[in-house]
Amino acid sequence: MRTSEINRETSETSIHIVLNLDGSGNGEFDSGIPFLNHMLDQIARHAMFDFKVLAKGDLEIDAHHTVEDVGIAFGQVLSKSLGNKVGITRFGHAYAPLDEALSRTVVDISGRPGLEFRCNWTRPIVGGFDLDLINEFFQGFVNHAFITLHIENLYGNNAHHQCESIFKSFARALKVAVSIDLNNPHIPSTKGIL
Repeated sequence: MRTSEINRETSETSIHIVLNLDGSGNGEFDSGIPFLNHMLDQIARHAMFDFKVLAKGDLEIDAHHTVEDVGIAFGQVLSKSLGNKVGITRFGHAYAPLDEALSRTVVDISGRPGLEFRCNWTRPIVGGFDLDLINEFFQGFVNHAFITLHIENLYGNNAHHQCESIFKSFARALKVAVSIDLNNPHIPSTKGIL
């Protein structure tokens, strides 16, 4: 089982994450931010990860530190769970709709952090949640997971649907990228490392 656990403590946040890449889609989320919990649940269910996130942050200021630090800790625990990366598929891509919204994600577990995030939100706030923080979540994630990630909302009229389709496409693409390729018992790189 490719399972890891991490605790990340700063003066702004306290985060505990447990991740099992070979799980069955079970999630437990308590970030103090209901919309973030809802998006994290999309990752668990659609990537089929067992995923637990407990976070306490300085929400009296705003949600920025908590959202970004959950992304950072998620990147750290994913990298730890992948270990030496022998036999992983490495690349993954997926489209996911939610009603009128459609998003696409492409993942490369490259050993190099990079994010291309493209979404023109139809409104800036959903359920009191500032959608600018979605970019911060994914930036923190790629910086600490050491992966290249391209995310694009192709279209949508409802900002909640745009965001949820992004998380669903991300989960499905990540599921493929971390999966074990039984035909390749090597690190999937001509460099010999990722």
